[in-house]
Amino acid sequence: MKPLCLLALAANFLCSASPPEGDDRGRTLLAEAYEASYNLDYDVSLADYEKALAADPHNPELHSYIAYTLLYRELLRDGALDSEMVTGNNSFVRRAKMEPPPDVEKRFNAETNETLRLCEARLAKNPRDTQALHIMAVALGQRANWGFLVRKTWMASLADSAKAHKYDSQVTQIDPNFYDAKLIQGVYDYIVGSLPWSMRALGFVAGFHGDRQRGIATIEEVAQKGSANKVDAKIVLCALYRREGQTQRAIALVKDLMERFPRNYLFRFELAQMYGASGQRSNALDTLADIARRKRDDVPGYARVPWEKIYYETGNLEFWFDDLDQALENLKKVTATTRQLNEVDLNTGVLALMREGQIYDLQNRHDLAVPVYREAVRFAPEAEAARESQHYIGTPYRRPVRGHAG
Repeated sequence: MKPLCLLALAANFLCSASPPEGDDRGRTLLAEAYEASYNLDYDVSLADYEKALAADPHNPELHSYIAYTLLYRELLRDGALDSEMVTGNNSFVRRAKMEPPPDVEKRFNAETNETLRLCEARLAKNPRDTQALHIMAVALGQRANWGFLVRKTWMASLADSAKAHKYDSQVTQIDPNFYDAKLIQGVYDYIVGSLPWSMRALGFVAGFHGDRQRGIATIEEVAQKGSANKVDAKIVLCALYRREGQTQRAIALVKDLMERFPRNYLFRFELAQMYGASGQRSNALDTLADIARRKRDDVPGYARVPWEKIYYETGNLEFWFDDLDQALENLKKVTATTRQLNEVDLNTGVLALMREGQIYDLQNRHDLAVPVYREAVRFAPEAEAARESQHYIGTPYRRPVRGHAG
């Protein structure tokens, strides 16, 4: 397992904290914001958190929530929230760093710093303040997330993850029943247990060996007994079960999440990928067809799904299942948009171009593949798919493993 992929996994879920308490109106507002964020309605969520913050500006949790929402809104816009980034061949980890608007990055940093400052002030008065310790862990996890997924500052992000683990470990030492604080510990255990010895020798993980199975067991405990982190624990388990080859367990979890958050279209894309990875072609394609139907019918949450994402995911599955003509037809719908409008996100655009070239190679039409590979290189030159495409210009693509729908 690639350690940096695992770090991305950790960063992606070191971000939750229980909704702050307050009066009835405040609790309703926060509950709505919390629900909106899991349904990918980040603008709605941000507006609600800002209203709550205006009424309670010294609450560190609210600053943390705003930082969380800013981060995940950027990841969604960049096409970076699929779990393929930590489980699949085309990992987001291998892509170039993101370039968020300067004002967004500035505010993310300001909200994170304010969260840490307010927590440190509370801990100066009461070092056993478990809520403050947990919020500190969350803020550091979010900073690790931003540093790794946005800025690609891997070592600094791993150090922040180690600090987050330290604070939440203090929480559970004080209160063993604070199950939400165990999520970071479980993920960190899994990550460090998967790192090569060369990385375990680094100062911030030295002496902590980790344990993958213990990490999974801890996350399962959070999924069963946690409060605010129940959902995050299930999402983490979906990714881990996929990595561990336990696809059927992941499928059961993602179906549960789909029911709980019906506007979150990413869960249905995940389900299609899981079906594909386990060789269930018809179920995979039916799931993607259902996404397309929901978009056409303007089902809440699905109008915002880009057609290009549906075409790419469908074409990608068909590519792996050797339906090359149909795959090429769907992928060309993406690459045509990439060429004409340049509105496709970098991840989808560069992968679609590479896949188109690969299909031509599999059809022994390398003369058609070469210009498409060159387009992929120009479209996202720092992406791993662009580097792969550069290689295929001189050495035609040949499928390394048959029957893998990754």
